[in-house]
Amino acid sequence: VQLQACGGGLVQAGGSLRLSCEVSGLTFSSYVMGWFRQAPEKEREFIAAISWSGTSTSYADSVKGRFTISRDSAKNTLYLQMNNLKPEDTAVYYCVADPFGSAQYMSRMTSPPRYWGQGTQVTVSS
Repeated sequence: VQLQACGGGLVQAGGSLRLSCEVSGLTFSSYVMGWFRQAPEKEREFIAAISWSGTSTSYADSVKGRFTISRDSAKNTLYLQMNNLKPEDTAVYYCVADPFGSAQYMSRMTSPPRYWGQGTQVTVSS
């Protein structure tokens, strides 16, 4: 199983980035997909999740209204559109996949999702 994230970079506050995560080695349409992030010296946190069908999403309060998660089953790819970025969004962003539950369940999972990508760095300057 491979989750290959890309699209990170350096952007000024107020700017936008679009992260992508290409997935292989699993049946993409059968997995709940999501994004987590981890900033230096901080705990890993849930950002967003999307159901296997793409019809249900869940967001952390800190990104609600600014970030949009989506998926393209034809391309086995997960996306995260990030608008109005803030310096506090600076972190390594990870795409994840889990075969159980829902988008809402991923937001409150006590154990980490089954599969993780390698992470992509997002840096927002003030």
